[in-house]
This record gives sequence, C-alpha cells and structure tokens, in this order.
Amino acid sequence: MLTLPQWLGAVEKITVFALFTSKAIISIDGTRRVLSAGQTSPEGVKLIRTDTELEIAEIEINGRRETLSLGVVSSAPPSAGQASSSITLWADRGGFFYTAGTINGAEVRFLVDTGANTIAMSSRTADRIGLDYKRHGRAALASTASGVVPMYSLKLNTVTVGEITVHNVDAGVIQGDHPADVLLGMSFLGHLSMMRDGNKMELTKSY
Repeated sequence: MLTLPQWLGAVEKITVFALFTSKAIISIDGTRRVLSAGQTSPEGVKLIRTDTELEIAEIEINGRRETLSLGVVSSAPPSAGQASSSITLWADRGGFFYTAGTINGAEVRFLVDTGANTIAMSSRTADRIGLDYKRHGRAALASTASGVVPMYSLKLNTVTVGEITVHNVDAGVIQGDHPADVLLGMSFLGHLSMMRDGNKMELTKSY
C-alpha cells in the first residue's frame, strides 16, 4: 500500500521570517525552512526569488505563484477546482495589516485600510510601477494630513493579493511621496468577504 506524505498538497500556512539576497527563511505550517532561489522544500514550496528592498519573496506552490510579504502569514493558494480563494493576514505590532500584491502586474506593498473608499497611492509609487495616471486619470483634489493636495482618479486594470484578483478597480494617485505604502481600500475589499478575529484577518473571494 502506498502512503502519501501528510504534507503533500496540504500546506495551509506560510510565513516569511527573514529575507536575504536569493535566500529566505520560511515557516511552512510551523516548520522553518531555509530556501535558496530555485530550491523546493519537502512540503513542495519553491522559492522563486526575493526582493529585500520591497521585503517580499515570490514562491510557487500547487503550480501557482504567490508573492509574500516579510512577516505576513498567508494561506496556501487553492488547488485547481476550488471555488474560492483566500489569504490570511496577521497584524504587526502596531495593529496594521500589510500584504504584498500587484497592480497591473507590478509588485507593491499594501496596507489594508477599510476607511479608504478606493485604493490610494503616492505619485512616487505610481511612477515606479509605470502607471500613466496623468494621461488616463481625472484631475481632482484630496484632503490629507498635510492639507489639500492634487490627485488623479483612475481605474486599475487588475489588483491582485495572493490568488485573489479584482478587475477595473477605482484608485487615486496623490501627488508626492505619501502614502509610503499603497492603501488597500474598499474599491478592492468591497469585492471580498472579510473576517477579523483579534490580530487575524481573512480575506476571501468566492467564484
């Protein structure tokens, strides 16, 4: 009788503990692994690459790729045929929820902000990811802690967090360097179900 390893296809929680150039320390369901780029753990988690500046690691599991932020707990991507996708986030010491993701395929770091109507980012971030907001956006004004500043309203083709992707998402680009992280507002979160239990938040999208 063939007995399959218990971990095969059953990874639930993945956390990036430390990042180095082309190497990461990753916890897989509580077991710490040191992986180099291109290496696959016994649980089937492959490290694709790391980015120490953005504090992210790109992994592959169940045949799918996912970008994880340093210190953020993520659910493993769903297997083929699963009817929903979810990601689990844990608050940092300040009580904030951060996660890695992409905007139109470009990597960013999100700060979950249920008080923001739309996704919001600085013009510095928009320039870095190649977002032509002046051409495709509509000029407006935004009230910030520094006063009223120019901004541009536009729609993003795709916004992805883990295996969750939402299309045609409303966003705002604020002139300047702030916010430092992209605010993940309700124009994205409103498409999901959110469950928060203390310092744990689970985002789920059903199909």
